[in-house]
Amino acid sequence: MRIAIDHRLSVTVPQGTVQAVFHLLLTPPSGPTQTVESWSVEGPGIGNAGRLVDGFGNAAHLVNQLRPEGEIIIQVRGEVTTRDTHGVLGRPAGEPVPALYRRLTPLTKVPAELHSSFRDSKESRLSICHALMARVGEMLGLPEDPDEPRQMQADGGQTQVQVQDGAEVAEPRPAATDYAHLFIGAARALDIPARYVLGYRLLDGEDGLHAWAEAFDEGLGWIGFDPSMQICPTESYVRLAVGLDAETAPTLRTVPVAEVDQVVKVVAA
Repeated sequence: MRIAIDHRLSVTVPQGTVQAVFHLLLTPPSGPTQTVESWSVEGPGIGNAGRLVDGFGNAAHLVNQLRPEGEIIIQVRGEVTTRDTHGVLGRPAGEPVPALYRRLTPLTKVPAELHSSFRDSKESRLSICHALMARVGEMLGLPEDPDEPRQMQADGGQTQVQVQDGAEVAEPRPAATDYAHLFIGAARALDIPARYVLGYRLLDGEDGLHAWAEAFDEGLGWIGFDPSMQICPTESYVRLAVGLDAETAPTLRTVPVAEVDQVVKVVAA
């Protein structure tokens, strides 16, 4: 599938800032599941940006902003051809050792009841990961019926609308990030390397930034799991960056901390 992405970031730094530094993770990699056909990142200072590969293997930009004033716009556009590999990414070259992703972080601490029943399991690692994905769905909620009315939240979560006594009552559903963190924490508690994935998703009219997880299997390598949708990533997914959790893989980190608004449009090209 060929997917076109239009991603606009609006950044407002604190008044009186003499210098700001932007750390951008806005360049997707080509690999077993996708090929980047064209990609551009435009904005003030991009032409002189430092380019590097971070400790997780992500392509990053470091941009200095001298005496920034008002709204700063970063515009990302590109097209990516994706392939459905049933979630299997394998072992891309140049990545850190999987053991890096056994490290627990504050965002990936999970209750023992989520993973304790799998501690002595004789099942394969792949089977355990599928079972963990299902367990996370049971804890946070399964994907809604597509025919049910719902609203989107700014953080990528969803709100299911129910009717009580003739009035609509919105019940928030956790964001995809919450599902990913639970899955990652449970996998790491079972000594399975697992990492956070930030990317784009195109699915049934709901598009934009999305988060899921990848777990490492000795035989197959890295395999994607999306607990919020209860599936392994398909050709509707575009990988952008990976990290230990959401804090280590943001699209944009600023110093000093700035206000960031993002609008993402993802369509089949």
